[in-house]
Amino acid sequence: MSKYCPNCGKEVDDDSEFCSECGTNLKTLTKPKSNGIRIRNFIGENDNIKVLDKKGPFTVIEYERDLSVTPSEAVNMYFSSKMNVRPRQLVTDLSKTSGIYLQSGAMQWMSGSNKLSSGIKGVGDFGKKFLKSKVTGETTVKPEYSGDGYLVTEQTYKHLILLNLDDWDNNLMIDDGLFLAAEKTVDLSIKKRTNLSSALASNEGIFNTVLHGRGYVCLESKIPLKELIIIEMENETVSIDGPMAIAWTSNLELTVERSANSFVGSAVSGEGLVNVYRGTGKILMAPLSGYVKYRNRPKSG
Repeated sequence: MSKYCPNCGKEVDDDSEFCSECGTNLKTLTKPKSNGIRIRNFIGENDNIKVLDKKGPFTVIEYERDLSVTPSEAVNMYFSSKMNVRPRQLVTDLSKTSGIYLQSGAMQWMSGSNKLSSGIKGVGDFGKKFLKSKVTGETTVKPEYSGDGYLVTEQTYKHLILLNLDDWDNNLMIDDGLFLAAEKTVDLSIKKRTNLSSALASNEGIFNTVLHGRGYVCLESKIPLKELIIIEMENETVSIDGPMAIAWTSNLELTVERSANSFVGSAVSGEGLVNVYRGTGKILMAPLSGYVKYRNRPKSG
C-alpha cells in the first residue's frame, strides 16, 4: 500500500518512516481526526454518477442524466445527454495530498477536518498576484485547501482533464481560463513571450500561466480529452494554423511565421501566418473548431 507525504505530496510506501523527496519524518506527523461523516448516495452508491478519470487526489465524475428536470426541459436535456453535454464535478480526497490550489469560487461543498487559507502571504504577495491576474486574465487569489476530507467543485458542462506534470517535463504552459485545480506541490507563475510581435500576431497573448513542479493538475476545457491530440516533439518543428494549442511544455519556442518561404507561396496556400513550435516537448492541441468557434477564417474560392 502507499500514502502521500503531507509536506510535499510525494507518494510513499505505507510503512516508510521518512519521505524520500523532502525528508519529512512521517511517523511523527499527526493526521487530523475525521469527523465521522458518512456520505451516502454519492460515488459508488449512485448509478447515475460515472467516474471518468482518477489521478492522485483528484476524481472526475459525471452525471449520466439530469434527473431534476421539468416536462418542458425534458426533451432538451435528453438530447443534451446523448450529445455528451452532461454536468461534471471534480472531487478531491484531501487526505491523499498536502493540499490543493483551487480556482476562486469553484468550491461547492466539502467534508471532514479541512482547512482553508487565502494563499496570500502579505501585502507584497497580494500585489504580485494582482499583477499576474491582470496580465493573464486569471483570478487574483486561488484559495488553498488541506485536511482529511473531501472537496467537491461546482458543476460544469466543460470537460475536466487530469494531468500529471511528470508527463509534461514538469513545466506546462496553459491557455488563459483553463486552470481549475492543482496540488500545492505545483507552482503557478507567469511567463512572458520572448518575441512580442509574434505574441500579438498569434492571438495567444503576451503572458501565459505556467504550471511547474511535481504533482497533478486539473484543467477545465471546452474540448474533451478524447478529442485532443498530443504531439510529442524531439528537436522538431510543428506549425499550427490558429490558436489550436491549448497547452504545451514551456521550453518550446513559439514564433509566428509565414506558412511558405515567400509571400506568393503563402497567398497560394491560403494559410498566411501560422504558429510555429520548435524544440523538444509536447503540445496539447484541439483539432476541431469548437475551441476556436468564433475565429474568423476566410473561405476558399
